[in-house]
Amino acid sequence: MEPVPPIPTLLQGVRSADRASLGRAITLIESSLPEHREMAQDLLTELLPLSGSSHRIGITGVPGVGKSTFIETLGKILTDQGRRVAVLAVDPTSSRSGGSILGDKTRMTTLSNDPLAFVRPSPTSGELGGVTRMTRETMLVCEAAGFDVVLVETVGVGQSETVVADMVDFFLVLMLPGAGDELQGIKKGILELADMIAVNKADGRNAQVAAAAAREYELALHLTAPTSPLWSPPVLTCAGLTGAGVVELWTRVEEHRRILGDAGELEQRREQQNVRWMWSMLDDRLVDGLRKHPTVRTLLPQLESQVRAGETTAVSAVDELLDVFLND
Repeated sequence: MEPVPPIPTLLQGVRSADRASLGRAITLIESSLPEHREMAQDLLTELLPLSGSSHRIGITGVPGVGKSTFIETLGKILTDQGRRVAVLAVDPTSSRSGGSILGDKTRMTTLSNDPLAFVRPSPTSGELGGVTRMTRETMLVCEAAGFDVVLVETVGVGQSETVVADMVDFFLVLMLPGAGDELQGIKKGILELADMIAVNKADGRNAQVAAAAAREYELALHLTAPTSPLWSPPVLTCAGLTGAGVVELWTRVEEHRRILGDAGELEQRREQQNVRWMWSMLDDRLVDGLRKHPTVRTLLPQLESQVRAGETTAVSAVDELLDVFLND
């Protein structure tokens, strides 16, 4: 990592929306070095009053649903309207190799080269806490740089949807045409998070199939509680590749913001999200401190071996580790 510029220099660069400064600020946030974390928090403290005005949208869907193509099409529609769009792609780091996919800039070539857009894949280091900290803080930097819309893409697997849904104003779930067996495999929890379901790839031969799938999803939504008493999640069809239905979809997203914003619910939602973020960060810091504790690090391999061999229980091992951590 190249030397970090002084905080006042970074601050000025971010406020003026300088892309190089924006990239350096986010790289600083993503660093795990203790001295960088301290600098990052100093920077975020200065940027916090400038953040919070963007429209935060989470977008999820199973691999192959066409998220990147959809996001690029939506992003171009918004930048053509003069809006500034940031795309934060939650990029899972392989738990085996440690390598990240980091392919979104390659897939979103048009949007990446748009002067009104900023595309940033963020490695999560295989931890949901990584998603929470890096993506939330990167979002604040982008807002301070003047981006009107922040799109957060999830990988669409595991628990990342829940994490991302808890940091945005609107959560869009993209589905493939042809409900059938796929509908049976949808986690009820995902439907409960959705502020909208959009059946993507609804063009050509898929148009009728997508319309039928949309009706199935509408029926499924009746079995779940909406995210707000003021909003019934709509089910739409669209085609990210051709742009069909994407403008209409965005109109509904803005309608959601207007309705919940006028009622004060969006502000309340963000306040609650901030408190949950605080507790999430506390959990992360405590676990991090536990793992780095010198006595715990010495004791841990032995206890893991004993648990693996059935010589002690997991509960006893945890109790011993916590006793050392809290009292040593």
